[in-house]
Amino acid sequence: MKEGLEVGATHTARYEIDKDRTIGFMGEELRVYATPIMVRDMENTCRLFLEDVYLDKDENSVGARVEIDHMGPTLVGMYVNIKITVTELRGPKVAFEFEVHDQIEQVGRGKHLRFVVPLDKQRERLEGKRAQLKG
Repeated sequence: MKEGLEVGATHTARYEIDKDRTIGFMGEELRVYATPIMVRDMENTCRLFLEDVYLDKDENSVGARVEIDHMGPTLVGMYVNIKITVTELRGPKVAFEFEVHDQIEQVGRGKHLRFVVPLDKQRERLEGKRAQLKG
């Protein structure tokens, strides 16, 4: 990982809430931002923040833990801003807190843990697991 990342660093990303980001099990009129998609959007925000500025070309990061409170509905056609804040740096571990706001209110918050991984080591790990699977 490159130098410069510090506890307290923040980044915000915006996501438009289209039909694909919503639940559909309560019918068309009751579509709202889906919790699993909120998690995906938050993880993507953290991953891209690290990748775009702080990771070398032979590194990436993987998610290891998510704690989330989905506090309110966001309608189709609205957007959310996801603000992430780095709360801890320890070796390859990067911890974040996040807040999710739509145009009206805060609709989510939580914590996320990622680990920076060298791609060659990750490749080795996955090849070993594939070999075990083949038995």
